[in-house]
Amino acid sequence: MTETENSPTSTVSLPSFEEAEGLGPQDAEFVRDLVGVLTKHGNLDRFGLCLLHDHFPLGPGEVLVETNDPRTRTLHAQVEKAGQTRHAKASQWRFLRHAQRSPGAELKGDPYQVIMLCDPLKDLCPGRERTG
Repeated sequence: MTETENSPTSTVSLPSFEEAEGLGPQDAEFVRDLVGVLTKHGNLDRFGLCLLHDHFPLGPGEVLVETNDPRTRTLHAQVEKAGQTRHAKASQWRFLRHAQRSPGAELKGDPYQVIMLCDPLKDLCPGRERTG
Protein backbone atom coordinates (compact mmCIF):
# COMPACT_ATOMS: atom_id res chain seq x y z
CA MET A 1 0.00 0.00 0.00
CA THR A 2 1.36 3.40 -0.93
CA GLU A 3 1.01 6.38 1.35
CA THR A 4 -1.56 7.87 -1.03
CA GLU A 5 -3.90 4.93 -0.41
CA ASN A 6 -3.88 5.77 3.31
CA SER A 7 -5.28 9.25 2.73
CA PRO A 8 -8.90 9.40 3.87
CA THR A 9 -10.70 12.70 3.66
CA SER A 10 -11.12 14.01 7.18
CA THR A 11 -14.61 14.32 8.62
CA VAL A 12 -13.61 17.24 10.84
CA SER A 13 -13.22 20.51 8.96
CA LEU A 14 -10.26 22.75 9.56
CA PRO A 15 -10.39 26.51 10.08
CA SER A 16 -9.40 28.87 7.32
CA PHE A 17 -5.85 30.18 7.47
CA GLU A 18 -7.14 33.53 8.75
CA GLU A 19 -9.06 31.82 11.57
CA ALA A 20 -6.38 29.30 12.56
CA GLU A 21 -4.53 30.17 15.76
CA GLY A 22 -0.74 29.88 15.60
CA LEU A 23 1.61 28.96 18.43
CA GLY A 24 1.77 31.41 21.29
CA PRO A 25 3.07 31.72 24.84
CA GLN A 26 0.17 29.57 26.09
CA ASP A 27 1.64 26.65 24.10
CA ALA A 28 5.08 26.62 25.75
CA GLU A 29 4.41 23.56 27.92
CA PHE A 30 2.87 21.68 24.97
CA VAL A 31 5.91 22.43 22.80
CA ARG A 32 8.33 21.37 25.57
CA ASP A 33 6.41 18.07 25.94
CA LEU A 34 6.41 17.53 22.18
CA VAL A 35 10.16 18.25 21.96
CA GLY A 36 10.67 15.70 24.74
CA VAL A 37 8.71 13.00 22.88
CA LEU A 38 10.49 13.74 19.59
CA THR A 39 13.87 13.64 21.36
CA LYS A 40 13.01 10.37 23.13
CA HIS A 41 12.29 8.71 19.77
CA GLY A 42 15.22 10.29 17.89
CA ASN A 43 12.94 12.40 15.69
CA LEU A 44 13.71 15.97 16.78
CA ASP A 45 15.50 16.74 13.51
CA ARG A 46 12.99 14.76 11.43
CA PHE A 47 9.56 16.21 12.31
CA GLY A 48 8.17 19.59 13.29
CA LEU A 49 4.83 21.37 13.42
CA CYS A 50 2.61 22.96 10.81
CA LEU A 51 -0.54 24.99 11.31
CA LEU A 52 -3.49 22.90 10.14
CA HIS A 53 -5.84 25.01 8.06
CA ASP A 54 -7.88 25.00 4.85
CA HIS A 55 -7.55 27.35 1.92
CA PHE A 56 -10.24 25.40 0.05
CA PRO A 57 -12.01 22.07 0.60
CA LEU A 58 -10.59 18.82 -0.72
CA GLY A 59 -13.00 16.25 -2.10
CA PRO A 60 -13.03 12.57 -1.22
CA GLY A 61 -9.83 10.92 -2.40
CA GLU A 62 -8.05 14.20 -3.12
CA VAL A 63 -4.66 15.20 -1.75
CA LEU A 64 -2.38 18.21 -2.09
CA VAL A 65 0.89 17.68 -3.98
CA GLU A 66 3.76 20.11 -3.42
CA THR A 67 6.57 20.92 -5.80
CA ASN A 68 9.21 23.58 -5.64
CA ASP A 69 11.68 25.22 -7.92
CA PRO A 70 14.97 25.94 -6.13
CA ARG A 71 16.14 28.24 -8.93
CA THR A 72 13.20 30.61 -8.52
CA ARG A 73 12.76 29.77 -4.82
CA THR A 74 9.04 29.07 -5.24
CA LEU A 75 6.77 26.45 -3.71
CA HIS A 76 3.65 25.22 -5.48
CA ALA A 77 0.74 23.06 -4.28
CA GLN A 78 -1.97 21.53 -6.41
CA VAL A 79 -4.84 19.11 -5.85
CA GLU A 80 -4.63 15.64 -7.36
CA LYS A 81 -6.65 12.44 -6.99
CA ALA A 82 -4.83 10.32 -4.40
CA GLY A 83 -5.42 7.10 -6.33
CA GLN A 84 -4.19 8.58 -9.61
CA THR A 85 -1.19 10.67 -8.57
CA ARG A 86 2.30 9.40 -9.38
CA HIS A 87 3.66 11.21 -6.33
CA ALA A 88 3.94 8.92 -3.35
CA LYS A 89 6.25 10.57 -0.80
CA ALA A 90 4.22 12.11 1.99
CA SER A 91 5.52 15.37 3.45
CA GLN A 92 2.70 16.37 5.82
CA TRP A 93 0.41 14.33 8.04
CA ARG A 94 -2.55 15.07 10.29
CA PHE A 95 -3.12 13.18 13.54
CA LEU A 96 -6.51 11.48 13.78
CA ARG A 97 -8.80 10.92 16.70
CA HIS A 98 -9.99 7.31 16.94
CA ALA A 99 -13.47 8.22 15.65
CA GLN A 100 -11.98 9.86 12.51
CA ARG A 101 -10.05 6.85 11.27
CA SER A 102 -11.22 5.15 8.13
CA PRO A 103 -11.99 1.42 8.38
CA GLY A 104 -8.72 0.55 6.60
CA ALA A 105 -6.67 2.85 8.81
CA GLU A 106 -8.39 1.52 11.92
CA LEU A 107 -7.43 -2.05 11.06
CA LYS A 108 -3.91 -1.00 10.20
CA GLY A 109 -3.68 1.16 13.31
CA ASP A 110 -2.48 4.33 11.57
CA PRO A 111 -3.25 7.34 13.79
CA TYR A 112 -2.61 9.82 10.95
CA GLN A 113 -3.89 11.03 7.60
CA VAL A 114 -1.57 12.04 4.75
CA ILE A 115 -2.48 15.61 3.80
CA MET A 116 0.32 16.54 1.41
CA LEU A 117 2.63 14.66 -0.92
CA CYS A 118 5.91 15.86 -2.37
CA ASP A 119 6.84 15.38 -6.00
CA PRO A 120 10.16 13.47 -5.99
CA LEU A 121 9.81 12.57 -9.68
CA LYS A 122 10.95 15.97 -10.90
CA ASP A 123 13.65 16.33 -8.25
CA LEU A 124 11.73 19.24 -6.80
CA CYS A 125 11.35 18.07 -3.20
CA PRO A 126 13.08 20.11 -0.51
CA GLY A 127 16.72 19.13 -0.15
CA ARG A 128 17.12 17.79 -3.67
CA GLU A 129 19.14 19.50 -6.35
CA ARG A 130 17.44 19.89 -9.68
CA THR A 131 19.16 18.17 -12.60
CA GLY A 132 19.31 19.38 -16.17
